[in-house]
Amino acid sequence: MSEKQRYFFEIAYNGTLYHGWQIQPNAVAVQEVLNKALSTFFRQDVETLGCGRTDAGVHATQFFLHVDLEEKLDLNSSEKIIRSINSLLPQDIALINIHLVSANAHARFDASSRSYQYHIHFKKNPFNTNLSWFFTPDLNIEAMQKGAEIIKQYDDFGAFCKSNADNFTNICSIKHSYIEEVPNGLIYHVSANRFLRNMVRAIVGTLIAIGKGKIKAEDIHQIIKSQNRSEAGASVPACGLFLTAVKYPYIK
Repeated sequence: MSEKQRYFFEIAYNGTLYHGWQIQPNAVAVQEVLNKALSTFFRQDVETLGCGRTDAGVHATQFFLHVDLEEKLDLNSSEKIIRSINSLLPQDIALINIHLVSANAHARFDASSRSYQYHIHFKKNPFNTNLSWFFTPDLNIEAMQKGAEIIKQYDDFGAFCKSNADNFTNICSIKHSYIEEVPNGLIYHVSANRFLRNMVRAIVGTLIAIGKGKIKAEDIHQIIKSQNRSEAGASVPACGLFLTAVKYPYIK
């Protein structure tokens, strides 16, 4: 038997109808749908391993997974392969690219950085439904920006982690954390080497509390030092969260 070839598949998906990325026993997940499509196309059982887990309702404009296939693909014809696989996928999941990688390359453990965006809109817009959080109260964006900057001073984010998440460590190295003002809304940008479960949504909820004047930006220091999830703000809805970039040292 020939040695299997490992590939990274780059995909994007609208997570509205899915119970997150990872296969669930009693709900439809993105991984389940993708496994079925790839198994049909390649005529073999295909099991994918993703670069991470997204929660129910969370979206991804860039997500990587790896698969092991019994034969080497002709990537000179990758557009044809991608077209054919996309024809087997629903409209809310799209295959973007295929990369041949070494046999020990790992979609989850080899990622050097991940980036998320959280979208908020201030005026009702039906075209933002399930893709942004509709939030009406006035916010002090300047104070929120200050809070976002303070977050970069720390690396232990237990206060922003979902309880009983069973992480081996709460240490994350955040490179970017800032608020972008856009017409009738804002986008929170954050990049790090890794993220804890529910971390981004908890950070945004805390920044919202700052923007509403419930707490001060400087309170971020004590919240993070407390390592207590109850000290931070409530988690914001999943609909506004997007995984937007995953970087690997061997993929340009």
